[in-house]
Formats: sequence, structure tokens, C-alpha cells
Amino acid sequence: QVQLVESGGGLVQPGGSLRLSCAASGFTFSNYAMSWYRQAPGKERELLARSTTTGGSYYYTDSVKGRFTISRDNAKNTVYLQMNSLKPEDTAVYYCHCAISGRSYWGQGTQVTVSS
Repeated sequence: QVQLVESGGGLVQPGGSLRLSCAASGFTFSNYAMSWYRQAPGKERELLARSTTTGGSYYYTDSVKGRFTISRDNAKNTVYLQMNSLKPEDTAVYYCHCAISGRSYWGQGTQVTVSS
């Protein structure tokens, strides 16, 4: 079955960096675009970035442009989100996502807290 497992979250000071990873299994990873979302308390889940099947990015939401970078390693079935210049408003649970045959799959999420 499809599984997505995020890791790499944690507590970081403003201006710091984190790299999130999402390990995928149960499907042919290289055939599907992958995305990162986040959900802050009391807010809707928002799309942050989307990667093409070959690793190019074709979407970033405005709030993370120039600070976050999505990438993937198809040999490792893993998608990454490099997050730099983190701000307190980046605090949220971060999720990876893929859509296969019209069905959405989500990981369990990883908490990112940006605070001094």
C-alpha cells in the first residue's frame, strides 16, 4: 500500500534552517509529482511546493519563494523540503502528498516550530 513518512521537523530559531524528508513506498515514485503542504493551528492546509517527476519544481506559494526548495531523489524514493530563513509564521505541521489515480495520499506529518 502507499505510504508516505515525513521526518526532519523540530524546534528551530528564527532565521534557522531545516530539511524535511518524505520517504515513499508502495508505488512507482518516479512516475508521480510530489508536493509539500503545511497546516498551522486554526488554519487550512496550504500547498507550499510541488515537484515534477524528474525533480524540477513548478510551484511555490508566494510566502516561501526564495526560502524553501523542493527536491527529490528518485533512486531513494524520497522528496525533500529545504527550508531556510525560517520565520515564526512557518510554524505548522508539514505534510507530503501525492495523487495517484485521482486519490490523495498523505503522510502523518512532521511538526516544525520556529521560536526563540
